[in-house]
Amino acid sequence: MSATNAAVVERWTPESRIAIAAAAVIVAVLAIGPAIFSANAVDKLTTLFIYVILALMWNALVGFCGLVSIGQQAFFGLGAYAAIRLADLGVSVYPSLFIGALIVGALSWPLSIVMLRLKGGEFAIGMWVVSELAHLLVNLDTLVRGETGTSLIELNAYSSGSRRALTYWCALGAMTGLLAIVFRLLRSPLGAAIQAIRDNEEAAESIGVRVAQAKRLVFTLAAFGAALAGALWVATALTFQPKAYFSPLWTAYMIFMALVGGLGTFEGAILGAVVFFAIETWFGDMGVWYLVGLGATALVFALLFPRGLWGWVEDSTSLRLLPIGYRLRLAADTRGEERKGAGGRGGPD
Repeated sequence: MSATNAAVVERWTPESRIAIAAAAVIVAVLAIGPAIFSANAVDKLTTLFIYVILALMWNALVGFCGLVSIGQQAFFGLGAYAAIRLADLGVSVYPSLFIGALIVGALSWPLSIVMLRLKGGEFAIGMWVVSELAHLLVNLDTLVRGETGTSLIELNAYSSGSRRALTYWCALGAMTGLLAIVFRLLRSPLGAAIQAIRDNEEAAESIGVRVAQAKRLVFTLAAFGAALAGALWVATALTFQPKAYFSPLWTAYMIFMALVGGLGTFEGAILGAVVFFAIETWFGDMGVWYLVGLGATALVFALLFPRGLWGWVEDSTSLRLLPIGYRLRLAADTRGEERKGAGGRGGPD
């Protein structure tokens, strides 16, 4: 039999089936976390879930669509602010976290019409300018009282244990939901389209990809996710100070997690968030040296592992845990080889 006749194009592999089953088990265990974990562990896991959301959203925007932004802290801060504003207006506090993120996501759609006219570095700097403008506008609200800030005092209606558990479940649900959305997006024809845009926007448009609509959708999704992360963060921290929530450090953290984990890989966002969380847990009390260490780590990975940890794993072992792209498996090749190109990472079921 010839090699051509022996070739099989596949998406689901034994490894991917095991990975999906393991992910379902992990989520099920995490769902009962407040009942089996200590209070400190629940708080730590809530923080990790928020980091995964941030890494996932920046990776979707930059790694898959090629829209480099250094101003995603705008949506992070606006999400926290919207939640506080809604709660102050009488909306139940936990629904306000999600409603506020939806409002910020909706506002990002008309903003995308303007911002996506910019290209490359202009877009990146333009998003930073948007962040600074959002910061200044939030400071004008008398509820916030400038840089003095305010608190999500409506959470005082809950006991500390109930508040901890509810915030944990909200963060877990938000992370799981956004992971599922991005996973489904990458498996769809739109997933192949946005990666084609990332590789060559003009070529993608020439073959019929609706570039503007696809970029706006990813921009809005990333804005919604960052806003939801900001709202969840204020539910854990209780206090809201604009300079902390609109700080460029948030985007720096997103960049670090995406680069270290593997830019443009689904698994890389999760791995990068775990690595960042571990570094912060162990070395976060070192002050400025902690930030120096993060920068040095990012530099090392950029030089030695340009595709990040998960990219290095993929290149070294051909391991693909999630059934996102297609693989061409030959009868004589037990590992298989994933088809290259934009279409190789997405497509219809």
